Amino acid sequence: MAFLLGEQLYQISGQGPPPAKDFFLLEITKNEVIWKSWKISVRPEHRGAPPTQLKMAHQEFLHDKRLQCDVVTVFGQRILDYTVSLCQGKFDYLERLPDDLLLKITSYLQLKDTTLLAQVSHRFRKFCNSDKFWEETVRSRCAEFSSDMEDIANAMGWRRTFFAFFHKSAIKKQQICLPDSLPEYHSTSSICLLEQGCLFSAYPFIPHIHHTTPPSQLLFVGQ
Repeated sequence: MAFLLGEQLYQISGQGPPPAKDFFLLEITKNEVIWKSWKISVRPEHRGAPPTQLKMAHQEFLHDKRLQCDVVTVFGQRILDYTVSLCQGKFDYLERLPDDLLLKITSYLQLKDTTLLAQVSHRFRKFCNSDKFWEETVRSRCAEFSSDMEDIANAMGWRRTFFAFFHKSAIKKQQICLPDSLPEYHSTSSICLLEQGCLFSAYPFIPHIHHTTPPSQLLFVGQ
């Protein structure tokens, strides 16, 4: 699974809390944690000043309470927890699977199951709303689709094509509804969401900042 790991494991950037206006960047590579900060000030002496940069090995970061505190102050406890997990070698391989492999995996799921997959993280939400996902959905799940409709789908977008022409038959065929374990999202509501073309947008997704969002409930390899 090591081939799924690029040189950069994670990156996030943002502005620090008020009253300061300083800007920060946290980057985790295979071997280092990099912390950069830019001083934002109207004072002439700070104009054009280069960023401050701190680099350290993963093990050093795990023992650097001061930098960990800075990460919490700027980005929050969840980002620190995810950074610590990466530094401990607990990589979220599932998040890093290429789209082609995810398409193969999701082809074995019913559409109601992909609504739950889309709640895992921003990565899966983006994938489940992608044109690539909906093209595969139309081609493999909609028996009424023909090559004559391909130009229409390319022009409209595959997701819009699904909701315009195929979603009613898909609902009937696959009984698209959410599990009884989530009573607030009963089958009638999910059908309404489908009819509005909002299959995945009505659920409380994990927020995403810049690169890869740490999943809150993924199984980390190595635990």
